Amino acid sequence: MSSSAVTSFSPLRLSERTLAWQVAAVVVGTLILALSSHVKVPMYPVPMTMQTFAVTLIGALYGWRLATVTVLVWLGEAALGLPVLAGSGGVLSFVGPTAGYLFAFPLAAALTGYLAERGWNGQRVTLAFAAMLLGNALCLVLGAAWLSTLVGFEKAIVAGVTPFIVGGIVKSALAAATLKALPR
Repeated sequence: MSSSAVTSFSPLRLSERTLAWQVAAVVVGTLILALSSHVKVPMYPVPMTMQTFAVTLIGALYGWRLATVTVLVWLGEAALGLPVLAGSGGVLSFVGPTAGYLFAFPLAAALTGYLAERGWNGQRVTLAFAAMLLGNALCLVLGAAWLSTLVGFEKAIVAGVTPFIVGGIVKSALAAATLKALPR
């Protein structure tokens, strides 16, 4: 297999589709993101939602441009008060303790999409896992940075990073396995 075949891996090939297809993909993506926000897996000390799983997987499937648009539309829905986030929606979500995580989501989708377009995808599952980990880590770093302005650095790490590390690893592995399982 040539290097370009690996690099261009995109099971959905959305960049080759019509605008109508791409708009439909954005709508479907926002629905998946909304559903993932409400899937809670019991973990200690906090439950794990599937938001970053969906954000990074959409990044890898849609490519960085369309994934970023999809996540921004989803956040726009949240700002309008639609029930698409794990917590309550509305504009206040973007100034509260979780705001840094929300603002990190489009960046994480863009990062994983960018890396997937360059071969960090289902054809190279180890690299796909690394891309997903980087997307999750970016969310934790930016989320904790914002949270630290509200509660201090140590509390932000204890409350906003440490409890989510295991979940991030699990979701990254699951997203990479999902990419691997998709037909070429």
